[in-house]
Amino acid sequence: IFGLLERANLKLKLSKCKFLQEKVNYLGHIISAEGVAPDPTKIEAIANYKRPCTVRELQSFLGLASYYRRFIEKFSTIAHPLLVQSKGQPKD
Repeated sequence: IFGLLERANLKLKLSKCKFLQEKVNYLGHIISAEGVAPDPTKIEAIANYKRPCTVRELQSFLGLASYYRRFIEKFSTIAHPLLVQSKGQPKD
């Protein structure tokens, strides 16, 4: 790894590095030897998300929830009614 970094002319700041970690939190996911899982704090944020009152708020919620769609069984079926609602009312 260090050779690849050196060839790419990339440098590491050792004070910011952590080595020999069993789990790494990266982009809202926990990566470990067991695989990739969603960060529990992010899932809690989705579960505690206030009920959307506007189309924009609904779209924001759908974007957040969609990020974790691979961990939610039948996500498209569950989200479909919300997606229909997120289209809003047609403008005259």
